[in-house]
Amino acid sequence: MICEGSHAAVVDPGDAAPVEARLIADGLELTAIVATHHHGDHVGGIAALTRERDIPVFAPAGERVAGATRRVREDDRFELPGIGVALRVLDIPGHTAGHIACVADDAGWLFCGDTLFAAGCGRLFEGTPEQMWSSLSKLAALPAATKVYCGHEYTLANLRFAAAAEPGNAEIASRSVRERAKRDRGEPTLPTTIGIELATNPFLRANLDALASSAAAHAGRALRSTVEVFAELRRWKDGF
Repeated sequence: MICEGSHAAVVDPGDAAPVEARLIADGLELTAIVATHHHGDHVGGIAALTRERDIPVFAPAGERVAGATRRVREDDRFELPGIGVALRVLDIPGHTAGHIACVADDAGWLFCGDTLFAAGCGRLFEGTPEQMWSSLSKLAALPAATKVYCGHEYTLANLRFAAAAEPGNAEIASRSVRERAKRDRGEPTLPTTIGIELATNPFLRANLDALASSAAAHAGRALRSTVEVFAELRRWKDGF
Protein backbone atom coordinates (compact mmCIF):
# COMPACT_ATOMS: atom_id res chain seq x y z
CA MET A 1 0.00 0.00 0.00
CA ILE A 2 1.25 3.48 -0.93
CA CYS A 3 0.06 6.18 1.45
CA GLU A 4 0.18 9.96 1.62
CA GLY A 5 -1.77 11.75 4.30
CA SER A 6 -5.22 10.21 4.41
CA HIS A 7 -5.02 8.76 0.89
CA ALA A 8 -3.83 5.31 -0.17
CA ALA A 9 -3.28 3.25 -3.31
CA VAL A 10 -2.84 -0.50 -3.38
CA VAL A 11 -0.77 -2.66 -5.72
CA ASP A 12 -1.94 -6.18 -6.63
CA PRO A 13 -4.80 -6.66 -4.15
CA GLY A 14 -5.36 -10.40 -4.22
CA ASP A 15 -7.87 -10.15 -1.38
CA ALA A 16 -9.99 -7.14 -0.44
CA ALA A 17 -10.35 -7.98 3.26
CA PRO A 18 -6.84 -7.05 4.49
CA VAL A 19 -6.92 -3.89 2.40
CA GLU A 20 -10.23 -2.82 3.90
CA ALA A 21 -8.95 -3.64 7.38
CA ARG A 22 -5.88 -1.46 6.88
CA LEU A 23 -7.96 1.40 5.47
CA ILE A 24 -10.27 1.32 8.48
CA ALA A 25 -7.49 0.94 11.03
CA ASP A 26 -5.49 3.88 9.66
CA GLY A 27 -8.40 6.07 8.58
CA LEU A 28 -7.36 5.99 4.92
CA GLU A 29 -9.29 6.63 1.71
CA LEU A 30 -8.48 4.32 -1.21
CA THR A 31 -7.85 6.41 -4.34
CA ALA A 32 -6.33 3.97 -6.85
CA ILE A 33 -5.48 0.34 -7.61
CA VAL A 34 -2.53 -0.93 -9.67
CA ALA A 35 -2.34 -4.48 -11.08
CA THR A 36 0.90 -5.92 -12.48
CA HIS A 37 -0.64 -9.02 -14.08
CA HIS A 38 -3.84 -11.03 -14.32
CA HIS A 39 -3.33 -13.85 -11.80
CA GLY A 40 -6.07 -14.14 -9.22
CA ASP A 41 -3.77 -13.73 -6.22
CA HIS A 42 -2.97 -10.26 -7.55
CA VAL A 43 -6.38 -9.07 -8.79
CA GLY A 44 -8.88 -11.06 -6.73
CA GLY A 45 -9.77 -8.13 -4.51
CA ILE A 46 -10.42 -5.56 -7.22
CA ALA A 47 -14.14 -6.22 -7.65
CA ALA A 48 -14.92 -5.82 -3.96
CA LEU A 49 -12.67 -2.78 -3.53
CA THR A 50 -14.31 -0.95 -6.44
CA ARG A 51 -17.91 -1.99 -5.76
CA GLU A 52 -18.69 1.24 -3.91
CA ARG A 53 -15.70 3.33 -5.01
CA ASP A 54 -15.24 5.25 -8.25
CA ILE A 55 -11.46 4.98 -8.48
CA PRO A 56 -9.01 4.26 -11.31
CA VAL A 57 -7.67 0.73 -11.78
CA PHE A 58 -4.41 0.70 -13.74
CA ALA A 59 -3.65 -2.65 -15.39
CA PRO A 60 -1.50 -4.14 -18.17
CA ALA A 61 -2.64 -3.33 -21.68
CA GLY A 62 -1.74 -6.84 -22.80
CA GLU A 63 -3.81 -8.78 -20.27
CA ARG A 64 -7.44 -9.14 -19.28
CA VAL A 65 -7.98 -7.71 -15.81
CA ALA A 66 -11.63 -7.38 -14.83
CA GLY A 67 -12.42 -3.91 -13.55
CA ALA A 68 -9.47 -2.19 -15.24
CA THR A 69 -10.23 1.42 -16.16
CA ARG A 70 -6.87 2.37 -17.65
CA ARG A 71 -4.66 -0.06 -19.53
CA VAL A 72 -0.97 0.86 -19.53
CA ARG A 73 2.17 -0.30 -21.33
CA GLU A 74 5.90 0.43 -21.65
CA ASP A 75 6.80 4.12 -21.11
CA ASP A 76 3.28 5.14 -20.06
CA ARG A 77 3.27 7.35 -16.98
CA PHE A 78 0.47 8.00 -14.53
CA GLU A 79 0.00 9.68 -11.18
CA LEU A 80 -1.76 8.12 -8.21
CA PRO A 81 -4.66 10.45 -7.30
CA GLY A 82 -4.35 12.23 -3.98
CA ILE A 83 -0.90 10.77 -3.36
CA GLY A 84 1.31 12.64 -5.80
CA VAL A 85 3.44 9.64 -6.74
CA ALA A 86 4.14 9.28 -10.46
CA LEU A 87 4.69 5.78 -11.84
CA ARG A 88 6.47 4.77 -15.05
CA VAL A 89 5.47 1.51 -16.73
CA LEU A 90 7.84 -1.20 -17.93
CA ASP A 91 6.72 -4.21 -19.97
CA ILE A 92 8.29 -7.30 -18.36
CA PRO A 93 6.81 -10.45 -19.94
CA GLY A 94 7.87 -13.90 -18.85
CA HIS A 95 5.84 -14.91 -15.83
CA THR A 96 2.77 -13.88 -17.83
CA ALA A 97 2.60 -12.59 -21.39
CA GLY A 98 1.61 -9.02 -20.55
CA HIS A 99 3.17 -8.53 -17.09
CA ILE A 100 4.16 -4.96 -16.22
CA ALA A 101 6.24 -3.29 -13.55
CA CYS A 102 5.76 0.23 -12.21
CA VAL A 103 8.69 2.42 -11.20
CA ALA A 104 8.44 5.50 -8.99
CA ASP A 105 11.65 7.12 -10.19
CA ASP A 106 11.58 10.04 -7.76
CA ALA A 107 10.98 7.82 -4.74
CA GLY A 108 13.21 4.98 -5.91
CA TRP A 109 10.53 2.28 -5.73
CA LEU A 110 9.87 -0.69 -8.00
CA PHE A 111 6.61 -2.68 -7.96
CA CYS A 112 7.39 -5.81 -9.98
CA GLY A 113 4.69 -8.35 -9.16
CA ASP A 114 5.90 -11.89 -9.77
CA THR A 115 8.76 -11.21 -12.19
CA LEU A 116 11.54 -10.45 -9.73
CA PHE A 117 11.51 -11.83 -6.19
CA ALA A 118 13.99 -11.40 -3.37
CA ALA A 119 16.75 -13.85 -4.39
CA GLY A 120 14.51 -15.33 -7.08
CA CYS A 121 12.18 -14.83 -10.04
CA GLY A 122 8.76 -16.01 -11.11
CA ARG A 123 7.98 -19.20 -12.98
CA LEU A 124 7.58 -18.99 -16.73
CA PHE A 125 3.87 -19.70 -17.07
CA GLU A 126 3.27 -17.85 -20.34
CA GLY A 127 6.58 -16.46 -21.53
CA THR A 128 9.91 -17.78 -22.77
CA PRO A 129 13.35 -17.82 -21.12
CA GLU A 130 14.45 -15.16 -23.62
CA GLN A 131 11.60 -12.89 -22.56
CA MET A 132 12.18 -13.43 -18.86
CA TRP A 133 15.93 -12.84 -19.07
CA SER A 134 15.28 -9.63 -21.03
CA SER A 135 12.71 -8.50 -18.46
CA LEU A 136 14.99 -9.23 -15.52
CA SER A 137 17.86 -7.44 -17.26
CA LYS A 138 15.61 -4.39 -17.65
CA LEU A 139 14.91 -4.38 -13.91
CA ALA A 140 18.57 -5.02 -13.08
CA ALA A 141 19.50 -1.84 -14.95
CA LEU A 142 17.58 0.33 -12.46
CA PRO A 143 19.64 2.21 -9.87
CA ALA A 144 21.16 -0.06 -7.23
CA ALA A 145 19.36 1.77 -4.40
CA THR A 146 15.92 1.13 -5.93
CA LYS A 147 13.66 -0.54 -3.38
CA VAL A 148 12.04 -3.68 -4.76
CA TYR A 149 8.46 -4.46 -3.72
CA CYS A 150 7.57 -7.87 -5.13
CA GLY A 151 4.47 -10.00 -4.90
CA HIS A 152 5.41 -12.72 -2.41
CA GLU A 153 7.56 -13.48 0.62
CA TYR A 154 9.61 -16.36 -0.82
CA THR A 155 13.00 -15.08 0.31
CA LEU A 156 14.26 -17.90 2.53
CA ALA A 157 13.33 -20.64 0.06
CA ASN A 158 14.91 -18.64 -2.75
CA LEU A 159 18.12 -18.17 -0.77
CA ARG A 160 18.38 -21.91 -0.21
CA PHE A 161 18.38 -22.37 -3.96
CA ALA A 162 20.79 -19.46 -4.46
CA ALA A 163 23.26 -21.12 -2.08
CA ALA A 164 23.01 -24.39 -4.02
CA ALA A 165 23.46 -22.66 -7.37
CA GLU A 166 26.37 -20.47 -6.25
CA PRO A 167 27.91 -22.08 -3.14
CA GLY A 168 31.01 -19.88 -3.24
CA ASN A 169 29.05 -16.63 -2.83
CA ALA A 170 29.67 -15.40 0.73
CA GLU A 171 27.09 -12.64 0.35
CA ILE A 172 24.35 -15.23 -0.13
CA ALA A 173 25.40 -16.93 3.12
CA SER A 174 25.42 -13.70 5.10
CA ARG A 175 22.12 -12.59 3.60
CA SER A 176 20.54 -15.91 4.56
CA VAL A 177 21.48 -15.29 8.20
CA ARG A 178 20.08 -11.75 8.14
CA GLU A 179 16.82 -12.73 6.48
CA ARG A 180 16.27 -15.73 8.76
CA ALA A 181 16.67 -13.43 11.77
CA LYS A 182 14.00 -11.11 10.37
CA ARG A 183 11.54 -13.95 9.89
CA ASP A 184 12.28 -15.29 13.37
CA ARG A 185 11.30 -11.86 14.71
CA GLY A 186 8.10 -11.92 12.65
CA GLU A 187 9.39 -9.23 10.28
CA PRO A 188 9.15 -9.22 6.47
CA THR A 189 12.29 -9.54 4.38
CA LEU A 190 10.91 -7.00 1.91
CA PRO A 191 11.58 -4.60 0.40
CA THR A 192 14.92 -5.63 -1.01
CA THR A 193 17.02 -3.48 -3.37
CA ILE A 194 18.36 -3.90 -6.87
CA GLY A 195 21.88 -3.77 -5.47
CA ILE A 196 21.23 -6.63 -3.05
CA GLU A 197 19.66 -8.69 -5.83
CA LEU A 198 22.58 -8.12 -8.18
CA ALA A 199 24.89 -9.52 -5.50
CA THR A 200 22.81 -12.53 -4.41
CA ASN A 201 20.06 -13.41 -6.90
CA PRO A 202 21.16 -16.23 -9.23
CA PHE A 203 18.62 -15.26 -11.86
CA LEU A 204 20.21 -11.81 -12.23
CA ARG A 205 23.67 -13.39 -12.25
CA ALA A 206 23.16 -15.93 -15.03
CA ASN A 207 25.72 -14.07 -17.16
CA LEU A 208 28.51 -14.82 -14.67
CA ASP A 209 30.95 -17.72 -14.97
CA ALA A 210 30.13 -19.21 -11.57
CA LEU A 211 26.43 -19.59 -12.41
CA ALA A 212 27.16 -20.78 -15.94
CA SER A 213 29.41 -23.54 -14.57
CA SER A 214 26.89 -24.54 -11.93
CA ALA A 215 24.00 -24.64 -14.37
CA ALA A 216 26.00 -26.64 -16.91
CA ALA A 217 26.96 -29.16 -14.23
CA HIS A 218 23.31 -29.54 -13.26
CA ALA A 219 22.26 -29.92 -16.90
CA GLY A 220 25.07 -32.36 -17.65
CA ARG A 221 25.93 -30.54 -20.86
CA ALA A 222 27.50 -27.38 -22.16
CA LEU A 223 25.28 -24.31 -22.19
CA ARG A 224 25.97 -22.00 -25.12
CA SER A 225 24.41 -18.72 -24.04
CA THR A 226 23.28 -16.70 -21.04
CA VAL A 227 19.66 -17.45 -21.95
CA GLU A 228 20.41 -21.19 -21.83
CA VAL A 229 22.06 -20.73 -18.42
CA PHE A 230 19.05 -18.80 -17.16
CA ALA A 231 16.65 -21.41 -18.53
CA GLU A 232 18.55 -24.21 -16.81
CA LEU A 233 18.59 -22.31 -13.51
CA ARG A 234 14.82 -21.84 -13.77
CA ARG A 235 14.28 -25.56 -14.52
CA TRP A 236 16.55 -26.46 -11.61
CA LYS A 237 14.63 -24.19 -9.26
CA ASP A 238 11.27 -25.58 -10.46
CA GLY A 239 12.26 -28.99 -9.09
CA PHE A 240 14.38 -27.84 -6.17
